[in-house]
Amino acid sequence: METAINYIKSFFSKSVHIAPLAVFRIAFGVLMLASIIRFSAKGWVYSMYIKPKLFFPYYGFEWVKPLGETGMYVVFVIMALAALFIILGLFYKFSIILFFLTFTYVELIDKTNYLNHYYFISIMSLLMIFLPAHRYFSLDVWRNKTIQVTQIPNYFILIVKFQVFVVYFFAGVAKLNYDWLFNAMPLKIWLPAHSEMPIIGSYLTKEWVAYFFSWFGCLYDLAIPFFLFMPRFIKPAYFFVVVFHLASSLFFNIGMFPYVMICLTTIFFSENFHIQLIEKLKSIFKLKASVVESTLYKPKPLFVKVLTGLMLLHFSIQLILPFRYLLYDGELFWTEQGFRFSWRVMLIEKAGTAFFYIRDKKTGKEMEVSNSEYLTQMQEKMMATQPDMLINYAHFLKQEFEKKGFEDPEVLAESYVTLNGKTSRLMVDKTTVLSEEEDNLKPKKWIIPASNSK
Repeated sequence: METAINYIKSFFSKSVHIAPLAVFRIAFGVLMLASIIRFSAKGWVYSMYIKPKLFFPYYGFEWVKPLGETGMYVVFVIMALAALFIILGLFYKFSIILFFLTFTYVELIDKTNYLNHYYFISIMSLLMIFLPAHRYFSLDVWRNKTIQVTQIPNYFILIVKFQVFVVYFFAGVAKLNYDWLFNAMPLKIWLPAHSEMPIIGSYLTKEWVAYFFSWFGCLYDLAIPFFLFMPRFIKPAYFFVVVFHLASSLFFNIGMFPYVMICLTTIFFSENFHIQLIEKLKSIFKLKASVVESTLYKPKPLFVKVLTGLMLLHFSIQLILPFRYLLYDGELFWTEQGFRFSWRVMLIEKAGTAFFYIRDKKTGKEMEVSNSEYLTQMQEKMMATQPDMLINYAHFLKQEFEKKGFEDPEVLAESYVTLNGKTSRLMVDKTTVLSEEEDNLKPKKWIIPASNSK
């Protein structure tokens, strides 16, 4: 037992070259800067954070509000500059903190826009605050050569690797469900949509292809994080990483996420690979080569203790969150209680239509609400299938109609939802006064179970 503990301590604390961390910093910054430019160029700053009349807050973060048109554009400019400074390694600590705060702030404004890879970026930028990624090949080193090091304790690299491991592994665990493995859903719906593709298009309509992709995707996610940790398998493993994510990008509209994973997974490559890559960058940008003496970064004992505690807490949360759905009754994909922040990536095809009604308590008269008057197309689409968003919208409507002179109006709803190609079923009916329900972490008893819905 003591031998095993000593081995683990040695593995975590052994000296390794800092080059992989420097390359990771640059790759992360480049990807983030490109993503911000792309996001802004597509007009999404306006359509997602300026145009909407209301926003759907996360539970506990109702105080997070958008800053108005000018304010939101300023936030994205600051975020872009922070990403640029991360690439350069200039004022790194300040820049990575600023990036984390601005990016996470934007993502907390409206859960309509929740994506797993946005969550991943927030987490990774938070972790990077504690990493000495600026102490090699950076402008901070150029400004102050005394901070430069070539060797760091292995745990700084392992923090990044473990987070990537968590993403892959739990994405695989999430695929261990009946619909994915035995019904090939939702791939049986999605793949035929690309039947007009040259050469492979005709195969995408075949049922066995959907099953092949479903099983391969599950096995890939479960196995790849383990193979990435094995130096002898890193090259074939990375080949599958590239193929898998490029195929995902080809078939599905998932933005920058495949490229984020392709680039950031290079952290698992050898030190020599990253050292040679940095030397290549120096030659491309005609940077003067300099002889760097081998120096070891030795964090202060107090910092190590605090970092150890924080990382144990962080990864404990990461391991627990994906299983919190077990605290709720009902089918996870139907109720979505415990769905977010669990690395359930591209698992369901879900659509719905929600009808909202305002009822006068005194007269019993009802009127139907035109959702498009208050919601963007994306908000209306997401709200119709997600119970917590139905409550948020009901509370908003109650306030709106009180402003119009209605005295204590009740907000009712009917929401019909189809999940993975099944017949549209009632998820919420008008017996529930949604405006009187609270959006919290308690089970939502008013959701009609999928098995009982008609």
